[in-house]
Amino acid sequence: MINLFHSGGCHDSCCLKVQNVSVKIGGDRILRNVNLHVHCGQLVALIGPNGAGKSTLLNALLGEREFDGNIIFSVPGSRRAKARIGYVPQSPNFDPGDPVSVTDLFCCCLSRRPAFLGCGKSDRELILECLERVHGEDLIDKRVGTLSGGELQRVLLALALEPMPNILILDEPLSGVDIEGQTGLMDMLDEIRREYDLSILMTTHDFSMLSRYADRVVLIDHEVKCQGTSAEVLESDEFRRAFHMKEGK
Repeated sequence: MINLFHSGGCHDSCCLKVQNVSVKIGGDRILRNVNLHVHCGQLVALIGPNGAGKSTLLNALLGEREFDGNIIFSVPGSRRAKARIGYVPQSPNFDPGDPVSVTDLFCCCLSRRPAFLGCGKSDRELILECLERVHGEDLIDKRVGTLSGGELQRVLLALALEPMPNILILDEPLSGVDIEGQTGLMDMLDEIRREYDLSILMTTHDFSMLSRYADRVVLIDHEVKCQGTSAEVLESDEFRRAFHMKEGK
């Protein structure tokens, strides 16, 4: 079952609890008895080899995949307060020749006004406020298909943060972003989570960023193999076995 309501724990702060979650697709069991806990304001990195079930777990959290077990979002406030979930998928591909602008994309997602009718003054002000959160105000009139990987991630993140969620789920946000852009993006995520006390769960294959930004790291290979600090996970035997690494590598 999935519970999106206030559950009381964690001193009434927002958090995510995954309890004994298993997922079976066809005849294959993709996830087995996954348990993890994301506390309010934490950035938790989900790592694992390709095909380990990371994206499957995210789909279960988003209600897009059936599962056994419990997923509980706990939020402060009344018992009827629903958790708001922000989600940024792996970077989609846009045709460089497509005329759709960042403004058009926001209008389609946030406004009831058809994008082909243009953007009203109040809509444009809201879009600028959203982009300001990710230091991307200068992107408002750019065509989406011409954005760099880092710029596109900022735009998608700005969309996911309106309205401000209780938890932000990111699927490979560093994919397709150059090294300089990766550092800038992670600095921005760190700034946002501290300012808004936002919980972040992200998948990544870039382990160089973990020690600096991740509060906790969870290694998944169809089940949770190891979790702890970045040093504890990256130096573990479970990590070496999951990635077929020799001792000392």
